[in-house]
This record gives sequence, C-alpha cells and structure tokens, in this order.
Amino acid sequence: MASISMFKRKSKLTKKPAPKEVCNYVIVLFKFLYRIPAAFLFLFLFLIYLWSSSTTIISGNIVHICVSSRKLNDHYCLSAGRTQPNFEIPIPIINNSSIYLQTPNQRSNLPLSLLPTLYQDNGSISPESTVNGEMVMKETVEVVHDEADPVLMRNGENKDREEEIANAKKEVEEQLRLHRSWISENKQAGCEGRGVYVYDLPSKFNKDLVGQCRDMVPWMDFCKYFKNEALGEPIPKLGNGWYQTHQYSLEPIFHQRVLKHPCRVYNENEAKLFYVPFYGGLDILRCHFKNVSNDVKDALSLELITWLEKQKPWAKNSGKDHVIVLGKISWDFRRKDGSWGTRLLEIDQMENPIKLLIERQPWQPNDIGIPHPTHFHPHSDDDIMAWQWKIISSYRKNLVSFAGAARPGAAESIRSILIKQCNSSADNGNQCHFLDCSSGGCDQPEPVIELFMESEFCLQPPGDSPTRKSLFDSLISGCIPVLFDPFTAYYQYPWHLPEDPEKYSVFVDQEEVRQVKVNVVEMLMKISKKERDDMRRYIVYELLPGLVYGDSTAKLEKFQDAVSIIMSNLMERVTKMDSTA
Repeated sequence: MASISMFKRKSKLTKKPAPKEVCNYVIVLFKFLYRIPAAFLFLFLFLIYLWSSSTTIISGNIVHICVSSRKLNDHYCLSAGRTQPNFEIPIPIINNSSIYLQTPNQRSNLPLSLLPTLYQDNGSISPESTVNGEMVMKETVEVVHDEADPVLMRNGENKDREEEIANAKKEVEEQLRLHRSWISENKQAGCEGRGVYVYDLPSKFNKDLVGQCRDMVPWMDFCKYFKNEALGEPIPKLGNGWYQTHQYSLEPIFHQRVLKHPCRVYNENEAKLFYVPFYGGLDILRCHFKNVSNDVKDALSLELITWLEKQKPWAKNSGKDHVIVLGKISWDFRRKDGSWGTRLLEIDQMENPIKLLIERQPWQPNDIGIPHPTHFHPHSDDDIMAWQWKIISSYRKNLVSFAGAARPGAAESIRSILIKQCNSSADNGNQCHFLDCSSGGCDQPEPVIELFMESEFCLQPPGDSPTRKSLFDSLISGCIPVLFDPFTAYYQYPWHLPEDPEKYSVFVDQEEVRQVKVNVVEMLMKISKKERDDMRRYIVYELLPGLVYGDSTAKLEKFQDAVSIIMSNLMERVTKMDSTA
C-alpha cells in the first residue's frame, strides 16, 4: 500500500505580518480562550499531549491508543501481542492447571462440546458460533480472563466433559511424542543425501521488511536490532557472544545461519529439505500499528503462496519437505475474525510444511516450538564453556527472583500475588528479589541477566501468551525456572527440552496460587541445596548449548546449538517421511 505524503507549498513571496496585526491576533485568541471553561481547556490540552505521544490504531469498531511509554523493547512487559485474537481458544482446566488448546479445525474429530464461549474484542460473550458451517450453541460456563485474555472454562462435575478434556490433553502429548520421534540420534551425520536448499525469495518477502525498520514501530527505531546480521549491538559487559538481540529477530538470525550451513546445496535436485526464508513475523509487526485492512495484512502471505506454487520442489511433495521459521507466536498467523495478525497459517497450502515457531499451536502436528532467541550467540565451543563455568560458579545470593510486571487489568493474573509474596519475603530474610519491569527496569538485558545469575529460582508466570522469552534467559543464566502453566514449556519444545520436566524446572499449580493456597517463596525454601545443584548442573551442561543460536559463522564441534539440533531433526523427519511414502 503506497503511502502518500502531503506537504504545504510555501509561497514564493511571504508577507510578514505587521506588529499591529500580530497584537490583534493575540487579543482575539486571548478572548476566545477566556470564554472556554478551565476544565474543557485542560481536557483539550491533555488530548493534544496524548495525541502527540501516542499511536492511534483503529480496528473494527475499536480505537486502541498505544502510549509511547509502553516500549516494545521491554521484553518482560510486552510479549507477542497484547490484543487477544478474536477466535476460539478453548482452555480447559486439568487438575486445576490451565491447558491452552485452540479450537480444532475441520480435520479434527474432537466433540463440539469441547468448544468454549467466544471472547470478543469488546469483552462480550457470544452465545453461539459457527463450526463446520453449523450454528452451535455454547453451554453456559463461568468466564474469567487470564493474562493472555482468553476464556477459561471451569471443570464442573460433568464426567463426560472431564473425559473429553483428558482425551484432548492426551492428543497433545501424542503429538509431542511424534515430534520427539524425529530427534536424530546421529549427532555427527554428514551432509551426503542431506542437502538443504534455500529459496532465493524476492526481496519483498524478507530483506525489504528489514529495510522498513525505522517506521516498523511508531515510537522506536528497530534498525539497531538488525545490526550484526540481526543479533543487535554487542554487550561487552556480559562477555563474548552477547548482543542486544530483540525477541522478534529470530527470522533473519535463522536465515543467516542456514545460508552458511555446511549442508546447503545450490541445486534443488540435490536437496532433501527446502527452507523458505519469509519474515512473516516482521510482516505482522510492520502492519499492526497502522490502520490498514485485513486484505493488506494478508497480501504478502498470499503472494508467497502464489510464488511457491510455481516452484517445482513445492509441487513434487505438496510442500511436505518445506520448512518456514516464524519469529512470533502461532496465534499471530491464525486470524479467524477480527483484525489481529495475518491468516498465513490458515491458508490451506500452508498445512503441509513444517512451521517452526517460538510458540506452537497445540492442535497442529506440523507446528513445532523452538527456543526464543536470547542475547547469547556463541561463536565457538570456548565461548560456551567459558559461560558455563561463569554461571555454574556464580554466587547466588537470592533464593527467588521475578523480573516482570503486574497485570492489574487481568482479573485472573497471578502476577500481583507473586509480587506480593516476593516483596513480603523480608520476614524470611529477603529470600526473593523483584525487578519491576513496568518502570523500565528490564529495558536493557544486563540487569535481568545479572539478577538471574544471582538467583536459585526464577518465577516464570505466563504473560500475554503461555510462553516467555524470560524462560530461556533464566535457563541460560543457570536459574531454575518455576512454571505455573504446562504450556509455557512442557508442551512446546520437544526438541530442546526433555520429556521429564523435573530435571530442569519446578511446577506450581497457578490455580493454587490464585486461591492463595500456596506461598511460592516458602515452598521453594523447602527444596534442598542438593536438588537445586543437580537441576542446575543438568541445565548448564545438558540443556544450555542447545538453547542458544550461535552467530552465522559459529564453529561448534563439541556442542550442538539450537540451529544444529533443528536442522538435524528436520533431516530425520524428511528421511522418515520418505521411508513411509
């Protein structure tokens, strides 16, 4: 959509007003303002100030005003999207733990009774919805909103419904087992018969999106985050391999790594895997803060499909051997109604390819969760070993820490409770340290990483969506994450986190926190030092290398980083697909 700039032309001869005329203008203006009541004048001036320091977004019948103090680079205050997408997201409660489940699509055989009420943009509840072309009445349920603004459905005494929910949970776990079956056992496999072909997409699908960094977000310049091949500016204070990486930079980071992957081939006939370097997350970001139609938001996604369908490799396997990496959560690409995000992953042609996302959609077997990008991008094995030694020997003066902000507008948020418990730990010797991100305390990575390095446990409640970038920041800092929702990690990252969550985390039922049945700080005080040390050693030596994205020229021999794990497992998946064809 072309932007049109309008400029007032200056006349060639500018007449300078006489001093007497200026005085007359001032007198008239003063008389006009004098007649305006003080309250209206104050309101008028306030609106001018608000307008000058904010961004107005119009979507449907709703006007959103984003004041510039809500900084997008505050990773712990603003996650993948504040406005909840307007489509059905069932979230049943299993044993008092919330399970995030999106409505099954037409290929699912789940019963209609699993569908919840629909949370509308205006907060109203729709009593009915269309499913597979039929109007379905929804059962009456108690509705509460959690931090991600979806609808929670309370377990009742309906045994049939409890069984349906248990089956739904079982289906998600079966999908994760399928994903784990693709994990490659051959860590040192060569490239013979394992070529990856990188599509040379027209620049509008990637490079040009990066080029729009200056006006991508109205109140900040994104360009600094795309320096050093999207790693951002270096952070010498934290050591080698540390950068000011933005949480939405995964797409260009991954692209640069695949371009230099040892198994890259330039002949599509030699390829086993086909990588589509579309920066879909940046495409969403550039449109979200502009008043544009859904057709405009979807335009690039539809053009991508048109382009891919003209490629011979795509037609050969209907995209089954293709992979696309998306640096935002799955919900952002699955717009049903409303104005949030795009419908890239709702397009039929996008069903077959593997989609790698920082947060997967649990009902989609071809959605696979991969780690959020952190600030650590090692270049060598030595960088990783030096950091491992630093954090394993770090003095941890805090038992617990929480870097985040309260959500006073979310009635079901447990953050305020956690903050209160943390701040009241003074009675137990200041066991918990709270870093308030609402006041800008998390704008820079240094204080957050340093806090995590000084803490035994890091609280990781869900934010605008179940997952948190902060989870991975805590893990690479050797801080044991305390999780409150299984979809924050357990049902997300089968290739990078083990099936047994007790090896690296502590789980606390968020419903018990919400009902103040448990004091999290006091509960963590009961975990022995030996248990803490065992978990930390597992995190540092077993998990950490596979959670970070090395730089584009990384030379890792002893370790596999996140990209190495992903590429090996993708090759394994394609190989097994061929053997069953």
